[in-house]
Amino acid sequence: SAPFLCSTTMLRCFSIGVLNRGLEMWMSVLVAVAVVVLVVKRFLGEPLVARDLLVPPAVLVAVGGYAVVRAGPVSVREVAWVAGSALAGLALGAVRGGTVRLFVRNGALWQRYSGWTVVAWVASAAVGAGLSWLAVRGGVRAEVRPVTLSVGVSLLGELVALGGKAWIRAAATV
Repeated sequence: SAPFLCSTTMLRCFSIGVLNRGLEMWMSVLVAVAVVVLVVKRFLGEPLVARDLLVPPAVLVAVGGYAVVRAGPVSVREVAWVAGSALAGLALGAVRGGTVRLFVRNGALWQRYSGWTVVAWVASAAVGAGLSWLAVRGGVRAEVRPVTLSVGVSLLGELVALGGKAWIRAAATV
């Protein structure tokens, strides 16, 4: 991961590699826990607040984007894969956002995931796994396809769909 540091001593190179893998593992665990908490909250129902919709995907996209940049020079194939998977993630997130129920509670707009949202999450995961399989077969390095980026872009697609639904609902009540 840091070739210029690896030239000094083999032990230092090994320990940096182990440290990076350990940090990546903990980041994956933290992202998984955060996504589970987010999904559970949305299944229980929560107020539709722009900050709550924007911060999780923005953080995940930033972390994933940093991982791609940190991966070093990327090939044209890898850039094409990142762009294509981002478009697929946006589309799948928008479909998932279309399954979310919006309702008014105590004068505020709330959101709640539905059974169809589960189907959309499962379909998104299946498509993501398929794209990942194709990426491996096509020689796209794992460092250029972080899960954080995929999940973040998908949540951005959901945000766009929910924002559109909320705007249409607000316009209809005026």
